[in-house]
Amino acid sequence: MSKKLVAEFLGTFTLIFVGAGAIMTGKADLLGIALAHGLAIAIMIAAVGGISGGHFNPAVTFGFLLTKRISIEKAAQYWVSQLLGAAFAAWTLKSVYGSMAGSVGGASLSQGVSPMKAMLAEGIGTFLLMLVIVGTAIDKRGSFAAGFPIGLTISSVILVIGPMTGAALNPARWFGPALVTGTWSNAWVWIIGPLLGAGLAALGYNWLLNPKE
Repeated sequence: MSKKLVAEFLGTFTLIFVGAGAIMTGKADLLGIALAHGLAIAIMIAAVGGISGGHFNPAVTFGFLLTKRISIEKAAQYWVSQLLGAAFAAWTLKSVYGSMAGSVGGASLSQGVSPMKAMLAEGIGTFLLMLVIVGTAIDKRGSFAAGFPIGLTISSVILVIGPMTGAALNPARWFGPALVTGTWSNAWVWIIGPLLGAGLAALGYNWLLNPKE
């Protein structure tokens, strides 16, 4: 179990360090930011996904919990590892950038976007992500290496909703920067939205698309 927890820590750390770091450089446009997040996930799934399953996201773990692919005890341990990885990545970025750290690449609502609309967008985005995860990484009929389509899904969704919500699609992606900056406003947007989206996708795949159910 300890190796799996280390893998989840490293995967989540890399996602926040690379993804949020790309934002903090101030040099990457939306496409660059989207690719940074997608590539980070794809690479870490390839590197350590075989050890832990490559969740790197509390919402993904929640979806697996609802479909009984993981026990509550193991899920809780994964959540702790993921949040610690996110917090350490954000702290590292803040330490490196110092006074230039700003929001540490954290998610935030754009002007004119209501929290409810933002939660819906995060939920839909995470629903699509979880659907691809289950269909490629879990369903044995998936024909591609899982990291590639999962990373592309993250990049694609960021291009659509990133300007609205920051497209965290992951409570840990929101949590790390929020913790080190003390920015907690509208926290439920990036917690409830992804959890609902991932949960519905995991259950929906089991009930509607999997002929074994």
